[in-house]
Amino acid sequence: MTALHEYQRLEATGLWRPETGAQRREVVVALGEATLTIKDFNDRVLAHWSLAAVTRAGSRLAETITYHPDGDPAETLELAASEAEMIAALERIQRAVDRSRPQPGKLRVWLSGGLAAAVVAAAVFWLPGAVVGYATAVVPEVKRAEIGGALLDRITRVSGQPCASPEALPPLRRLAARILGERRATALVVLPEGVDDTAHLPGGRILLNRALIEDPEDPDVPAGYILAEAIRAAEGDPLAELLDHAGLFASLSLLTTGALPDRALDAYAEHLLTERRAAPVDPATLLAAFETAELRATPYAYWRDVTGETTLPLIEADPRAESGSRQVLSDADWLRLQGICGA
Repeated sequence: MTALHEYQRLEATGLWRPETGAQRREVVVALGEATLTIKDFNDRVLAHWSLAAVTRAGSRLAETITYHPDGDPAETLELAASEAEMIAALERIQRAVDRSRPQPGKLRVWLSGGLAAAVVAAAVFWLPGAVVGYATAVVPEVKRAEIGGALLDRITRVSGQPCASPEALPPLRRLAARILGERRATALVVLPEGVDDTAHLPGGRILLNRALIEDPEDPDVPAGYILAEAIRAAEGDPLAELLDHAGLFASLSLLTTGALPDRALDAYAEHLLTERRAAPVDPATLLAAFETAELRATPYAYWRDVTGETTLPLIEADPRAESGSRQVLSDADWLRLQGICGA
């Protein structure tokens, strides 16, 4: 290292001992660029100490300061307190050397802090998504249906019990089978209030507001809404949506106990009723689904927007505009279904 510029050419006298048991002798000490030179009064060099290795030791007397090369306490140099300028220079150099040395304790602190930060970041950003992903992969359909049923119980406390006029239930099942397939004939639930239009639950249930059944003149309208909601459910995962809302600990509870906390179900049911808004479905995807279902898109489009301005792509590209829909329900079934909520 290079000594401090203001101390270059600095000299002092001291007592030097080359080894344990040797006679101490008076010497001249000179501070150089990178070394401390010890010489006799005839200017003959006796020793060179690297400034980076000069170490302060205990003093023999209160009025002296003792130094030795790092790792060799047998060789010593004693400076009287009166050589204050040389002592100050050596102290400043030692402080500079100490600052430049590796600090194992600080390194451990930084490493520990970095590791802790990484763990926290993983817990905050990676772990919740990983747990939700794993849960949605391993939870069976039976458990999903059970969770959906628990949510429906909570929703109906607010919305009222599902509409279930006995003569309307067979047409409702036929509507579900026509749009969703025979295996999902019991998937539709008509609520007297609560949801704006439609919503979906884990396990495959689709909720409809009674207005979608009672108000339109054409069953193609609720059929279109059911089809759009089925696409939303298929493009995501209803259970994942619930777990994302419920948080990490609810997901862990599902994995470890097989059940979700009541407060998580209550909160998500409230979210569905008060905060959730149906996500838009890509028109191209929706039109393809209408074509597969052999269903007109135009009645659905005009029911969503009576002017047709915001749903113009569905109207202009309606795949069944000329041929019409394959029958959704017979007139008799449609009339019975419209009375599902009673008077």
